[in-house]
Amino acid sequence: MKFPLCLALTLLIFVTSVMAQSDQPIPISRLTEPIVMDGLSFDAAWQDIEPFPVVMHEPVFGAQPSERTEFLAAYDDDYFYFAMRGYDSNPDGIRGNVLIRDRFGSDDYFEVMIDTFNDNENAMVFSTNPAGIRRDVAISNDATGPVGSWLNADFDTFWDVAVTVNEEGWFAVMQIPFSSLRFQDDDGEVVMGLSMHRIIVRKTERAIFPAVEPNVNFSYLKPSRMQKISLSGVESERPVYIRPYLMGGLERISSLQESGSAYGFDHNQKAEAGLDIKYGLTNNLTLDLTLNTDFAQVEADDQQVNLTRFSLFFPEKRQFFQERAGLFEFRTGGQSRLFHSRRIGLTNSGEMVRILGGARVVGRVGSWDLGVLNMQTDEKGDQPMENFGAIRLRRQVINPYSYAGGIATTRIGADGQYNIAYGIDGSFRLYGDDYLTFQWAHTLDESEGVDRDWSPGASGRFSGLFEKRLSDGVGYSTGVVWSGADYNPGVGFLRRTDFTQFNQEISYTYRHGDESRFISNAVEVEGDLFYRNSDWSIETFELEAEWDFMTKSGADGGIGIKRTYEDILFPFNLDQNTIIHDGEYTFYQVTANYRMSRAGLFRVGVNAEAGGFFDGKGYSLSVRPSWSVSPHLEIEGTYNYVNVRFSERDQTFNSHLARLRLGIPFNTQISTNLFLQYNSVVDSFSTNARFRYNFSEGHDLWIVYNENLNTNIRQMALPEMPRSDFRAFMVKYTYTFIM
Repeated sequence: MKFPLCLALTLLIFVTSVMAQSDQPIPISRLTEPIVMDGLSFDAAWQDIEPFPVVMHEPVFGAQPSERTEFLAAYDDDYFYFAMRGYDSNPDGIRGNVLIRDRFGSDDYFEVMIDTFNDNENAMVFSTNPAGIRRDVAISNDATGPVGSWLNADFDTFWDVAVTVNEEGWFAVMQIPFSSLRFQDDDGEVVMGLSMHRIIVRKTERAIFPAVEPNVNFSYLKPSRMQKISLSGVESERPVYIRPYLMGGLERISSLQESGSAYGFDHNQKAEAGLDIKYGLTNNLTLDLTLNTDFAQVEADDQQVNLTRFSLFFPEKRQFFQERAGLFEFRTGGQSRLFHSRRIGLTNSGEMVRILGGARVVGRVGSWDLGVLNMQTDEKGDQPMENFGAIRLRRQVINPYSYAGGIATTRIGADGQYNIAYGIDGSFRLYGDDYLTFQWAHTLDESEGVDRDWSPGASGRFSGLFEKRLSDGVGYSTGVVWSGADYNPGVGFLRRTDFTQFNQEISYTYRHGDESRFISNAVEVEGDLFYRNSDWSIETFELEAEWDFMTKSGADGGIGIKRTYEDILFPFNLDQNTIIHDGEYTFYQVTANYRMSRAGLFRVGVNAEAGGFFDGKGYSLSVRPSWSVSPHLEIEGTYNYVNVRFSERDQTFNSHLARLRLGIPFNTQISTNLFLQYNSVVDSFSTNARFRYNFSEGHDLWIVYNENLNTNIRQMALPEMPRSDFRAFMVKYTYTFIM
């Protein structure tokens, strides 16, 4: 298809006339004396460091924080230091219940955000609470897009923190090695973006530096709005991190015997060893190597109930793929993407495949962001050994808030089958908060028994979006997605093909004054229209109107109404007994949601929906309670219930999906996490229990127990199933050598 590529190039030429001014960096002080890591930041090294100006971000933007707050930053040859002096007139009100690393609860927090490459797109976030836990996440795409899509909570790196709580308040000092921060210097000077926050949860208050106006969703998390800072003469050491692991365990898996008359069990003893190596090739380029990779300690996926005819999306949780994962991001409309590392090490049916090894290089070379990945997997059943590759290049163009780049992926099987995909993309700040984003991709697929047309008109895809990234006053976006019938990214994620989609959204947000209990009210109308490319008939049309609100107490919610038209060509199943038949359907639904403030130790979020569903009528309810019982017990649950009655065919669809997470920390080093799930659609109850002893950073003992139970052992046309069809017990030990 020539039109999207020509359009993209035309737009690229047009926006080259748009320029933007860069912020003047604030120089950060270099320390002349060693830091005392006691959390207090009152030792001699800090005496000449001036605190940054701090303002309230919410609930009343621009006001002075209700509690005196001071932020400081400094550095020496090896470390970046950040300090918070969080004075508090009511020390008993300071909340620090969470003791589990990377857990985010209803606590007070000190957060530091660093845009290390000063690219206005990506940032590393370091957080701690009065209990002294460490929580690190990565932000990509300037915190823009569907909520959560740009936040990588599974990212981890090496750093340390010290915290003190006393009668004056709580105080924290973070020590982050430059070897954990990739950056680029220009004649010995490094420019980064910086933002620092203090959350006083009982007041639902956020104090912030710099002053970032809350006129867009998550404005305080946007790298493009950070304060520019500068450091001089910083040369990061580049240690080699060598992390071997030893693992042993037992596994029992049920399988249908060859006779087909009964189930049997396969018992396996597992004894594994592997190795991960991390090395900083330069200050801004990191090499990761892995051998016989194992991810047994990763938390189980959240189960989902699929009420659509499309594939479900599951996020990547494995640590090896986390560092600068946002660099490989190449979305092609909605959740579809050209590269999704989740496809590596899993069969198409979701079974685990051994990863024999691989390498990854991420960072920056000159003006270019660079990501290279190559992984080799073992054979599994009928699936042969495969090699997965990806290379990503991207750089700032035109102004500091715009970029253009490209990506290529490969998937090559030992049986000769292969898939190659490549694409170009760009995001351009045209003026103010108006952005233009596009992606164009093309795939070449050679699969046995599948005849695909390799021409761009058949196996290409284009998406474009013009939007105003502002949630204050009038907002708008216009998008288009076109996909050929044979577009098939072998290392990506795809929902549908052979369609053209038009999306239009318009909103109005009103922000209230200081005297109101509301922060904002917003109304929004959004429409999605999908055409089939084959005959230009309408496949899907959705029109939704919604009202949302946010309160100064921290609660938020909204109500909406939605009209849906679907033209189904092929029937699909909701479960074994319920089918959505082919045909045309028009139905209406009403939605409502509410979420309590995080100020309380007990919180609940509720989503409800009622109305039509294809040729039926019904409702759904989702309840998400959480309770910080004590520093040693956290409870978080989810319950989803769906009930649809198809009167004309006298059928009813019911589904129950329940999740229960228990966090049981003894202290900041020793913890147990229990994750229980029940899914009535697949008749399963699963247990994922993980014990962790974190001796020190990079030094861990894991004990993991997994089991899946069948809640319905007598199913039609099958022999009686075992109550437990999978059980595994594993012990894993890792130690990191720093050389």
